[in-house]
Amino acid sequence: MKTFVSNISQKEFPINEKFVGGTIRKSIFDIIIKDYPSFTKKSFLALSELNIYRQKYLSNYLIKEVGELSSLENDVLETIANNEMITTKSTAEDSADYSVGQRLADRVAAFGGSWKFIIIFGLFIAIWITSNIVFLLNKGFDPYPFILLNLILSCLAALQAPVIMMSQNRQEEKDRERSQQDYMINLKAELEIRTLHEKIDHLIIHQQQELLTIQQVQVEMLEDIMKQLNLKSK
Repeated sequence: MKTFVSNISQKEFPINEKFVGGTIRKSIFDIIIKDYPSFTKKSFLALSELNIYRQKYLSNYLIKEVGELSSLENDVLETIANNEMITTKSTAEDSADYSVGQRLADRVAAFGGSWKFIIIFGLFIAIWITSNIVFLLNKGFDPYPFILLNLILSCLAALQAPVIMMSQNRQEEKDRERSQQDYMINLKAELEIRTLHEKIDHLIIHQQQELLTIQQVQVEMLEDIMKQLNLKSK
């Protein structure tokens, strides 16, 4: 297998990882020069070494745009370096981490905010009032003005309100996590587009160099043919 020696680390790498300094984007090339002033546009480095400086370029770009990097930005850079995906966790996947009280609060909040609860509780109140006024002639266990019913309703509201608030607070936490993950996905897409531009620039420059080489070979072949024709004509 053919190899080459990197002008940065002085180590051998496969020839298919060879990059010429002249094909590297100027912003990344400037970062390399800061560490290795002797590196020129005719020098060579490996793809793995170039990826390190691409990461430095992305880090510098983020620091310039947003200031000090947070844990979110560092996580995004790590996913780019490791070629990992940023995946959003669904509520079903996260539910396994919830405690019994949290799952119960979610169920109570979901049931308390449904038409099923309104209809059932409306029927309960109607039956309670009808049984005391009509069937028991307002002499039953809770005659008008239904003090016991008011007490039950007050206790239910007092218990239901904090349970619903607990569920809402955790829902806000989940929404915050989703917004953070959306931010990370958008940031990663922007950084990868920047890296993609650099790779496309490298391919264009590389193709142009190949075309120039082919043209030079063709010119040399034409010159040889003209020389041979001139010799035959003489």
